[in-house]
Amino acid sequence: MYAGSTLRHLKYFDAWFGAHQKIDRVARQHLTQLLPKGRDFPNRKGIIRFEGMDGPDGIKRKTPAQDELWHFINPDDESDRQIVAILEHNYQELVKALKEGNQTRAAFEAAWLAHGIVDGLTPAHQYPYEKELFRLRGEGIETRTSPKEKLLIPGDTLPERMSKNWQMWGDKGLIATHLAFEWGVAVMIMPLRLHRALPTQSELDVAVKAGMAETFLQSVKDVAALKMYDQFYVSGWTPKLAKMARRELVPRIVNAVTIAWYLAAREAYDI
Repeated sequence: MYAGSTLRHLKYFDAWFGAHQKIDRVARQHLTQLLPKGRDFPNRKGIIRFEGMDGPDGIKRKTPAQDELWHFINPDDESDRQIVAILEHNYQELVKALKEGNQTRAAFEAAWLAHGIVDGLTPAHQYPYEKELFRLRGEGIETRTSPKEKLLIPGDTLPERMSKNWQMWGDKGLIATHLAFEWGVAVMIMPLRLHRALPTQSELDVAVKAGMAETFLQSVKDVAALKMYDQFYVSGWTPKLAKMARRELVPRIVNAVTIAWYLAAREAYDI
């Protein structure tokens, strides 16, 4: 999902117009209603501090292909659990930080945990992006060691380079479609209050029994069943698809982030 420009001088713009930041704000507001009073959890400002330039997407801009978090998942591949391992790490570190009363560290882990959940539940991140990128480049993503190599697809001849980069950046291109989907969602959710995203007691009870990872994976399947990215690739943003994003997709994502934070706080404080 769109996390802003990741430019230092636009950090305040990113904080208010990034989709990740919007979701964090709403999820944190919902969490207040779920936690008993007196249980410390990082506030919205502290969490959002670690989005944008200081979030996972900032790494992609600072050090292309070096230590990047790969927040993609194939819903149809039971063995694709790379993102789950990342989320489990952030979750356990969040629990540890809450127990120790380290609010700065807890804010960092809460933000990065939320970022991974949001990306994993974004339809654009459930598309085989890495496979397609490998097809275009003819080599793994780890070879993109500079911003230029990350933005431009290599080729042996000028026509080959033009063709491959059109498939990357042109109409229905790999990254052009990905960005268009994420920017569209970011714009649509700006005015939304997302009250319906507040987890119900029954949802919390199910999540407590299943755990954070299994709850996330079930949400991945639920989002994949909507087939939103397939529809978007064919027709772009339509009124029907926009309505689905506002009323189904984003509330599901906010709900998932709120539940993950709740589970971490519950474990840390023996709620």
